[in-house]
Amino acid sequence: MSHKTSKKIKNFAIHCLLAVLAFIWVFPILWVILTSFRAEKGSYVSTFLPQAYTLDNYIKLFTDTSILNFPQMFMNTLIIAIFSCILSAFYVLSASYCLSRLKFKMRKPYMNMAMILGLFPSFMSMIAVYFILKAVGLTEGSLIRLALILCYSGGAALSFQISKGFFDTIPKEIDEAALIDGCTRWRIFTRITIPLSKPIIIYTILTSFMGPWLDFIFAKVICRANADQYTVAIGLWKMLEKEYIDGWYTSFAAGAVLISIPIAILFLCLQRFYVDGLSGAVKG
Repeated sequence: MSHKTSKKIKNFAIHCLLAVLAFIWVFPILWVILTSFRAEKGSYVSTFLPQAYTLDNYIKLFTDTSILNFPQMFMNTLIIAIFSCILSAFYVLSASYCLSRLKFKMRKPYMNMAMILGLFPSFMSMIAVYFILKAVGLTEGSLIRLALILCYSGGAALSFQISKGFFDTIPKEIDEAALIDGCTRWRIFTRITIPLSKPIIIYTILTSFMGPWLDFIFAKVICRANADQYTVAIGLWKMLEKEYIDGWYTSFAAGAVLISIPIAILFLCLQRFYVDGLSGAVKG
């Protein structure tokens, strides 16, 4: 067998494997989308393709709010995600800049500690976090939103590695020249470094927004039975409970499609900056 033929066979096998993996990845998404338009109710049907299509599943999410108030859940999640995103982005970028540019006594121990803590799943601390929030009165009523914002943004500075790697690629001579001209560190950060760091800012905003938008565990622990404070993740999970699944299963699929649309649009519009931010961090 010639080298050229062997290479063609190898490329064909690789493309077949990639096609199979792509199908495995796309199939669940396609199934959820089709189910969201399915007219037949219930969680189990005998056919993959719906026998009839309807928009009632989407309409039900916004009109039938007596049991599961999806619009309220959506707004709760949006408010929490926006404020968590703003605080988290500020914490991450500030900590990353300090660790990239400043030399201080506990710099190395902090970086090592953050790296070790990052190896543990965040939900390991959720019980302790809940009782701390309960002790200060943040687990009842509208204060639950504030509690969730604090949970999502409080430890954001520990995820500084990628942003720091990007800041390391910006020449330090720029900072030194600005210091000679009389600029403070804060002015250098806000007037020079931030304008040069658009890719990593977009990356940080995306990741900071997606965390609260998709989280279920912390939201469920802190919200408990406060249905008016539920996020969309809890709402979708409730739709699959035994007492709701028959009537809400197709609406669950519709809700899953709806909450994925903002993230998909945001990512598609900003993916160039997302990739640039990662590539800059790798170079650093």
